[in-house]
Amino acid sequence: MKNILLPTDFSENSWNAIKYAIHFFGKIECNFYLLHVCRFDNLAVADSSLTLNQEVIDNIYTKPTKQKLRSTLKQILKLIPNHKNHKFYTLTDYGFFIESIRKNVEEKHIDCIVMGTKGASGLERIILGTNTADVITKVKCNVFAIPENAEYIPPKEIAFPTDFSLSHSLQVLQPMTEIIERFNASLRILHISKKKADLNDDQKNNKELLVDYFNNHDFTFHYLTNKKVEDAVQCFVESRDINLICMVAKNLNYFQQILFHSRIEKISYHTDVPFLVLHEKN
Repeated sequence: MKNILLPTDFSENSWNAIKYAIHFFGKIECNFYLLHVCRFDNLAVADSSLTLNQEVIDNIYTKPTKQKLRSTLKQILKLIPNHKNHKFYTLTDYGFFIESIRKNVEEKHIDCIVMGTKGASGLERIILGTNTADVITKVKCNVFAIPENAEYIPPKEIAFPTDFSLSHSLQVLQPMTEIIERFNASLRILHISKKKADLNDDQKNNKELLVDYFNNHDFTFHYLTNKKVEDAVQCFVESRDINLICMVAKNLNYFQQILFHSRIEKISYHTDVPFLVLHEKN
């Protein structure tokens, strides 16, 4: 039984992530936890003249939120009338967003957080919204980031960008292995360098470890040279028809351009290819 946390702000963006999660985990027994967090600053702005005691919070926040969560749950049950593998629970919280996520991850033994991502308005598009970026970098739990225009497609081609540093244990890759096996998917291991250079001895050894680890699966290695990491990934994703990008959180410093880069451009591939960011368990 997997435990999946679905933070929601009741936007179309978060609804799209919920739909994706339900389809993605469709054949797996899951507990889904729908969580809405009202931040302290939002509560204070709601009516600065009110003393924020429990009764006030219940009236202006908790009751309306529970009603919205029930409404979302009804939408979900219409989407999947035969949901024998899935159980749904609604959670309300108020305070600091990241603290609430951490608390629920620990209390509910969450295996994966599924969140929608949304770019900034106007021409400048930020790949991940602030909340999603914070969760990925500050919460030690696997995070599925579902871009706002993503449609669920069973992942058949999975990209795994790596610098072959393997600062993580191979065990962190287990969720990706499960996905490969469940969907009979192919894995494309991608190494990007800003200038053409041979792998050093450590990288070569780590590459061999990956060969052994994925020995029973369909995988290939790919090497690209590009000064802009995000451009290289974009070209690769488009040319290979990639459905899912998996990354290890410890590699985020190296690949932060992929996730957090701001571009003065219209929609790029980032708006429709989901990311799965894997964290090592404590």
